[in-house]
Amino acid sequence: MTQGMTAWYDALPERDTSRSSRWATDEFRDELREWCVGILGPVTAMTQQKLRGWATVWRVETADGVWFAKQNCPGQQVEGPLLAALARLVPDRVIAVRAVGDGFLLTPDQGETFHETAGAELENWVRLAREAALLQRELVPHHAELMGLGMTQLRPEEAADYLAARVEQYAELADDDPRRLSPEVTARLGAHLPVVRRWAEQVAALGLPMTLNHNDLHEKNVFDVGGRLRFFDFGDALVTEPLGVLLVPLNLLGGKLAAEADDRRLWRVADAAIEVWSDLVPASELRAALPAALQLGRLGRVEAWVSCQPSLSDAELAAWGPVAATWLGTLDADPPVGVPL
Repeated sequence: MTQGMTAWYDALPERDTSRSSRWATDEFRDELREWCVGILGPVTAMTQQKLRGWATVWRVETADGVWFAKQNCPGQQVEGPLLAALARLVPDRVIAVRAVGDGFLLTPDQGETFHETAGAELENWVRLAREAALLQRELVPHHAELMGLGMTQLRPEEAADYLAARVEQYAELADDDPRRLSPEVTARLGAHLPVVRRWAEQVAALGLPMTLNHNDLHEKNVFDVGGRLRFFDFGDALVTEPLGVLLVPLNLLGGKLAAEADDRRLWRVADAAIEVWSDLVPASELRAALPAALQLGRLGRVEAWVSCQPSLSDAELAAWGPVAATWLGTLDADPPVGVPL
């Protein structure tokens, strides 16, 4: 960052008003029903499927079928316009969108998620990683449009400065603030900054294009529709280098398999995504840089929580407030996969 310039991460967003209390009211239900009726016609039933501090999701039934309506907290309102753009740019890779407006997102029911239909077979995780990478690759020419929607971009070159800023911000919060980073973790991460800079240099040197990072990629955020995986739930999405998207699936799969970092099953999944980029950078270089990219991917998880924490109530903050600090504290943990053999 050039001295004297203000970076987008120079301050934590200010606390806002929690939407979740309103999302539980009859007033909100009536407002949502009215909006849905204006698009779908008569609504026969509405059921709240999800209520969290960052989003609410409702099942909406009509004579013509079932739909899902979602509203995000202000920090993640970009999901609606983003998914609408994706449905136009890569319609075979995301769920369809019926309407976006007034802070609402309306999508058709797609049945059971990939988690429910595909089971726990390793090949399904391989498929998930490959098709997610193909989605990223197809969006490379549309980087400017994604940024025009208001997406947050975190480049590898910003990683160390971003980490230093967030560590300082969370460390300076009041002692009774659930978001606060402990002095012990603060010191540990300060000492780890040179390592993060080396990771960033290694990943940046690959020269991979910036593209969409789902940032919460797992088998419950995708459907298998007509033999094609369709992704959804982009509330946490960022624009980053592409390899960091593998952090969440490899973390989850490693836990399911009780796998060590050199487990060939994890590398099979990673290689499915790496192959998609191997015409730009040799696969051996991508594999060597993957552990560093996964570690930088942890910063994406931090930023997802930064974006939704302002809208949490005091009670929700007590439950979810520590999560950003927890993710920060994993920067010196081992990556899901290690240096390839």
